[in-house]
Amino acid sequence: MTNSRLLELQPYPFERLHALLSGSTPPADKKPIAWSIGEPKHAAPPFIAEVIAREIGGLSNYPLTAGEAALREAICQWLTTRFKLKAGSLDKEKHVLPCNGTREALFAIAQAVVDAAPDALVLMPNPFYQIYEGAVLLAGARPHYLNVLEETLCPDFDSVSEEVWRRCQLIYICTPGNPTGAVLSEETLQKLIGLARKFDFVIASDECYSELYPDEDRPPVGLLQAAAGLNDNAVADPYKNCLVFHSLSKRSNLPGMRSGFIAGDPDLMAKFKLYRTYHGCAMPPPFQKASIAAWQDEEHVRQNRAIYRRKFERVLEIIAPVVDVRNPDGAFYLWPRTPMPDTDFARLLFEQEHLTVVPGSYLSRLSDGVNPGLNRVRMALVAPLEECVEGAERFRRFVEANK
Repeated sequence: MTNSRLLELQPYPFERLHALLSGSTPPADKKPIAWSIGEPKHAAPPFIAEVIAREIGGLSNYPLTAGEAALREAICQWLTTRFKLKAGSLDKEKHVLPCNGTREALFAIAQAVVDAAPDALVLMPNPFYQIYEGAVLLAGARPHYLNVLEETLCPDFDSVSEEVWRRCQLIYICTPGNPTGAVLSEETLQKLIGLARKFDFVIASDECYSELYPDEDRPPVGLLQAAAGLNDNAVADPYKNCLVFHSLSKRSNLPGMRSGFIAGDPDLMAKFKLYRTYHGCAMPPPFQKASIAAWQDEEHVRQNRAIYRRKFERVLEIIAPVVDVRNPDGAFYLWPRTPMPDTDFARLLFEQEHLTVVPGSYLSRLSDGVNPGLNRVRMALVAPLEECVEGAERFRRFVEANK
């Protein structure tokens, strides 16, 4: 016996990439450079290991689904400061839950809020993080893809019909976007919140890249920030219909700690807490203590941004003259156009330069006759600066040799 919905799941992009490169032989004299996987490679803050070592005795205790009150309070304080929310508008007992990274929570939220029905839709950007699609299919709904616009690299919400909004139960957004790096404006987010309240659907805003951006004076706006700015007196809670997902993986270079949180609409949070109580996910106590320390420190985050800023500057000055690419508004990806089919580009780049990238078409679906990832590649600048510069030089050499 098997759950028939599992049969609807698509191969993960990295499975497809492995198949694409299978049988290819890269140059033996060039060390491999992987720009394919978005796994941070910067060093974790030293104080995090110190906290974990000090709190290791906490492994003797079962963690609570709700997490420690001190962690929820630290999260509320961070959200309030970072997104300029009204003091006291977030209640640690109602608005916040720690989770084991955003991936777990982004998947689980569909299981908690989607009411499976033949006409149920869940909307998502196209291209997208494939967890969204898998979550939707396993929750018994159908994914509806919103192609990003060429000019903005953001989803075209204005093209969505009223009939689709009526059938929508949940919409995933990602800002800054994976893989595009595009940031949704406050105006766009507020328009989306208005639609969510009119048609009664949930907005799940994946903001795991929100702390990686090029201009220290212009941090990306968040969904809760946009909701707070509406001053909608018709709703009981300012964050109604809104959920945000944040993580320490990219912000603090702690992907192995699997620490994040979900926050927003208290009614939705209560449903999600009930689901997670049965699901059995809870963060280990030492990691909760370390998470408190991470959310309370911004200096290591500023240093992290400075490293990424330097890498983008160096890489772009090398490759921009030979390929159509732009500096993203956030995240750590480049999303250039390719001068040949993206799958050919990725395979030949690997064969000639031992540099791995992900074909954009593997991160998208055909929708309205268009695959918006076609003839683009995703490049994750997660490696050290010197390796990124070497990768950029190989990339440029490859493009110039294959014109």
